[in-house]
Amino acid sequence: MKALPVVTAFLVCAGMASAFAQDKPRAAPKKGSGDMTFFVTSVGKGNGADLGGLEGADAHCNALAAAAGSKRTTWKAYLSTTLPGGDAGVNARDRIGKGPWRNAKGVVVAKNVADLHSPKNNVNKKTALTEKGEMVKGRGDTPNEHDILTGSDPAGMFSTAGGDTTCGNWAKSGEGSAIVGHHDLIGLKDTRHMKSWNSSHGSRGCSQANLVSTGGAGLFYCFAAN
Repeated sequence: MKALPVVTAFLVCAGMASAFAQDKPRAAPKKGSGDMTFFVTSVGKGNGADLGGLEGADAHCNALAAAAGSKRTTWKAYLSTTLPGGDAGVNARDRIGKGPWRNAKGVVVAKNVADLHSPKNNVNKKTALTEKGEMVKGRGDTPNEHDILTGSDPAGMFSTAGGDTTCGNWAKSGEGSAIVGHHDLIGLKDTRHMKSWNSSHGSRGCSQANLVSTGGAGLFYCFAAN
């Protein structure tokens, strides 16, 4: 009978420890994890617009997403390609699945492909975040990195403008050009193209220095295809 107070004290202590454990704040989820299905690459591949083709660009998307805690493994770069002789190339819009797409903070940037390529999309400087949930520098920041590689027209299709619009299908880091969009929707002029997230203008060249000189860093959009 004398052991009862000891048992009672033990139970009380255990109960207090359990309550304390429940009250202890949980660790915050890792940025970039969860249900992220869209991001801008935090870094390029370092060789200008030579991304190793679509395969290399997709691999870069997957590597960055994995490092940020994403469990998704079907990341696709939002990039178009062209073929010589007028043959149809690959459309960026056809590579990225059906949507919806959310950034690292859970904000929906588009419900589906049609929404993404309409004036109703929610792609802008505050929502076009990196896989780490960080904002990409835009016009007015130092350095300006708002030129995002796409090689696409406003509808997300390969360009028929003529000339090089994809830096040799993302395999050149010298001469050439690639169509870029402005993730911050700001340009030198107040025109529709300058405000386009995916089709603003052609780059000055394909090298890292060329991309930097016009406000870029070799970054591109990544989507989790479904």
